[in-house]
Amino acid sequence: MTMKWPAPVLHGARTNADKTIQLQSIRINQRIRAKEVRVVLASTGEQLGVMKIQDALRKAMELGLDLVEVSANAVPPVCRIVDFGKFKYELSKHEKEKKQNAASKMKEIKFRVNIGTHDYETKLRHAEEFLDKGNKVRMLLQFRGREMAHQELGMGLMGKIRQNLENMGHPEAEPKLIGRNIFMTLVPLPTGKRKRHFFGPHDMTLIDEDADDEEGDGEEAEKK
Repeated sequence: MTMKWPAPVLHGARTNADKTIQLQSIRINQRIRAKEVRVVLASTGEQLGVMKIQDALRKAMELGLDLVEVSANAVPPVCRIVDFGKFKYELSKHEKEKKQNAASKMKEIKFRVNIGTHDYETKLRHAEEFLDKGNKVRMLLQFRGREMAHQELGMGLMGKIRQNLENMGHPEAEPKLIGRNIFMTLVPLPTGKRKRHFFGPHDMTLIDEDADDEEGDGEEAEKK
């Protein structure tokens, strides 16, 4: 008896390149090529042992589930009996959590007491970009040589940084002097409350284009 399952429809699989590759590389049901597979019942974790592929397919069909190959390089390949729809959801959820964890890594930006205006604004632009992506940003101000005699200038600069970025993040704690360095960590504000102020030439071009589009839409509306 030949058993046939309808080909799975991977809804939304093309919204993310990595996810697409992973889902497309997974074989299920009659797409599995191995003659024998090691079978695990996903709902309970029960090991059903090594089975001929037709027996494994028959078992999955009896349970109203799918046979999904999860480790193709094992000998024999490992398959789970699972609802493929739920399997895709869990895979997508896992990928999303990985991205969120990667995005929440600490970033660090270094300053000097005598930093110039251009360099200062460039560093704040980078800080805003990091905060806008959900990263924490550690501000590190380094004293060198006789600069240690003017610690108040360093604290003043940290206060200025804090004020300039108040619409993007807030400090976890007050700036601290440790050795020859002052540290301050900024935590991003909720997404809806963030408002950037420092932009590079490319950013300004995009803003101007958006403004032109909005102006054009307004003119069209007036004509109508």
